[in-house]
Amino acid sequence: MLYWLAAFSDGGDFFNLFRYITFRAGGAFFTALIFGFLFGRPLINLLRRRQSNGQPIREDGPESHKLTKAGTPTMGGVLILGALLFSTLMWARLDTPFIWMVLFVTYGFGAIGFADDYAKVSQNNTKGVSGKVRLGLGFLISAIAALWAMYFHPADLSGALAFPIFKDVLLPLGVLFVPFAMIVIVGAANAVNLTDGLDGLAVMPVMIAGSALGIIAYAVGRVDFTQYLDVHYVPGTGELLIFVAALVGGGLGFLWYNAPPAAVFMGDTGSLALGGALGAIAVATKHEIVLAIVGGIFVVEALSVIIQVAYFKRTGRRVFLMAPIHHHFEKKGWHEPQIVIRFWIVSLILALIGLATLKIR
Repeated sequence: MLYWLAAFSDGGDFFNLFRYITFRAGGAFFTALIFGFLFGRPLINLLRRRQSNGQPIREDGPESHKLTKAGTPTMGGVLILGALLFSTLMWARLDTPFIWMVLFVTYGFGAIGFADDYAKVSQNNTKGVSGKVRLGLGFLISAIAALWAMYFHPADLSGALAFPIFKDVLLPLGVLFVPFAMIVIVGAANAVNLTDGLDGLAVMPVMIAGSALGIIAYAVGRVDFTQYLDVHYVPGTGELLIFVAALVGGGLGFLWYNAPPAAVFMGDTGSLALGGALGAIAVATKHEIVLAIVGGIFVVEALSVIIQVAYFKRTGRRVFLMAPIHHHFEKKGWHEPQIVIRFWIVSLILALIGLATLKIR
């Protein structure tokens, strides 16, 4: 919205700053951060009044969680989503189709998560919305987003899968790109959801992975950068840096209250929405494979569950002490802050590796 203030510029005054994505990204970050600080405590107080028992704790989870996390309110993802929406609408160019595509995915998955959290809290159990309904709605949202992306991608990239490092390699998937993109988005949403099991564990890796994807979006949205880096040019994706900056600002505002011991959990409202956002940005920028690198923590968390379930069904034995894998480390005696901070470090390393693929061609 504020971008249009640039129309009042003669090219050498303050209003000219609004033409620059980097300036507006900075504004989006601080707007979302301040939003989080201003509304975080009132939201937590409201959630506490509405949720007498807090988030239901899984019976098959670690025993310590029943003592340390019982009674903590959930659905705190509303804070991130509120900050993200307000800041993005204020600072982004709203005539950019990829902004609306990513917003659609983010808040579509956020609505699914909100319904799931509400069902859990109101019924005081961990069942929530059935898995089939959640997946069905997620795939529907992702299918729309995939078609949306294909329509606005350049003709040579539409329906194709780009590979990192190999600058000229494109795999033409055609209509098969739609189910591929659906798997990427739904997979990212559910992988982040599985990771969200300890205080601060999911939100920081989301911010780190999002920052890497935001830099990639800015790069592939500029002709001069794509020529220098030998990457595919996708017009309009640069504005996604503003969305990511708002996500990081909102995430930090939430982390202020989610740091151990957490005063609030993001719940499925936040985890599904943020994971869906990462998947949508990767699809928009044609960096789906790089998402698996920068979001490697989420991939490992999801794989640990898949491996555990498949192996147990086949043999009756377990590979990990408990899945997702962060619970395995809890069972091994690692303290929660150790697990969280070490996962943050690994996330940062993976993000740097993902960014390196821009230059290594």
